[in-house]
Amino acid sequence: MKEKKAKPENRHPNKIGIKEAAGYALGDGGNLFVLTYVSSFLKVFYTDVLKIATDKVATLFLVTRLWDAINDPIWGAIVAKRKPGKSGKYRPYLKWIAIPVALAQLICFYDITRHTDNTLVIMIFAYVTYISFGMLYTGINVPYGSLASVITDDPDGRTLLSTFRSIGGGIGGAAPLLLAPIIIYTKKTDNAGNTYNVVDGGGMFKFALAMAVCAILFYFLCYGTTKERVKSDANPQLNVKDAYIGMFKSRPFIVLAVTGVLISGQLQFASLNQYLYKNYFCNTNLSILGSIAQYLPMALMIPVTPMLVRKFGKKELAGFGSMFSAIAAIACYLIKPKPDQPWIFMLVLFIIGFGYSFVSITNWAVVADVIDYQFVTTGVKSESAIYAVYTLCRKLGQTLADYGGLMLLGKVGYDVQLMSNSGYVQGVSEGILKVCTIIPAITYTLIYLLYRFGYPLTKERLEPIYKEVQTAHESEQNSVAETAEVK
Repeated sequence: MKEKKAKPENRHPNKIGIKEAAGYALGDGGNLFVLTYVSSFLKVFYTDVLKIATDKVATLFLVTRLWDAINDPIWGAIVAKRKPGKSGKYRPYLKWIAIPVALAQLICFYDITRHTDNTLVIMIFAYVTYISFGMLYTGINVPYGSLASVITDDPDGRTLLSTFRSIGGGIGGAAPLLLAPIIIYTKKTDNAGNTYNVVDGGGMFKFALAMAVCAILFYFLCYGTTKERVKSDANPQLNVKDAYIGMFKSRPFIVLAVTGVLISGQLQFASLNQYLYKNYFCNTNLSILGSIAQYLPMALMIPVTPMLVRKFGKKELAGFGSMFSAIAAIACYLIKPKPDQPWIFMLVLFIIGFGYSFVSITNWAVVADVIDYQFVTTGVKSESAIYAVYTLCRKLGQTLADYGGLMLLGKVGYDVQLMSNSGYVQGVSEGILKVCTIIPAITYTLIYLLYRFGYPLTKERLEPIYKEVQTAHESEQNSVAETAEVK
């Protein structure tokens, strides 16, 4: 009988490799295929295809996200209380909800005006389809995010998962940002001979179909390539009220929640750049360059970030990166690039992207750290509950960005009947530039201040937390094994 090779003393029992980290990343790729397309282009679809006024679109986003305040905690409780099965506790949701959420995204981009011009019917259609998408997206995103904490409890493995999740998210997020402008815009020439771009509703639906197919494929691949190693409670008895009270007494969670609002809010607010490219620089192809400027720095930083995290820590790295982004965003607002100087705006986006890459790559590992901190301080496992509230905070950020951004767009004079079929408009276009530069300057500054002075989990403080969590998991697994032997 062959003896099993002894594991190296310094090897974590739940260590994972690149293959599984890459498999986990596919799930976020699936998420971002549908979410980025909806987040970046649905408001353009509403204003320029369905011809819904900006204030009504802003109200739509506000109302649907208020529903999320109820929907997200409910999903968190449902997932938390579900008993683990043969496929685990969280993985099954990837195959159960993959097709429904993809189809919900597709229907959001259906041009209902082909059948009716009744404003009430159009608004009801928009509300029902968008709320349905939001509910289903939460239903797959909460268990997907919680999955990371049970794939491994190895700190290096967590960083690896967060790093590869950034890669998956980069693929899923970059696809619509890089490819959609080629398909959804058509050229138009006015009486003066000026050429500009307008939105094609049919092209938007076709691209939504492509994103739906890609999302389904990635979700199922993620399901098939991941494994839940850290055992979940066989009979979960989560007191939801106590779990939520514990979160909001936790300084790390509060800072995580507020930064989640700001980070997600800024990412969502950046979708207003579509109007900037269309009606200020009069070149929608800049959307492609802007996406490259956003994702290229992240691609460059991904190989070195795990090493930098081990040396400096996640809090420290995110603080440095957000400071870098804040300085670049403030500079852009002060410079005010002219319509014939889009290269200045692109350069600033690249610098911001470099700084933000450290925040993005480490973000999900920070969430896992906060989950561990809550477990150590309260003794309660609440992965899905914490992730659901964090998801809600990110949606709150998207709500503020969408509502505030669209209201500001209306304030500077964006009229859907006029602007959807025109290029540069004196006064209005300058207002769009101001809106698209001052908000990022404020937001990135606040993110830096929170990471630098608010978030308490330094590299040194996390080390004993990791050890305590590992000890607790090993003790739990030994207890389960002893019980099985007795039976």
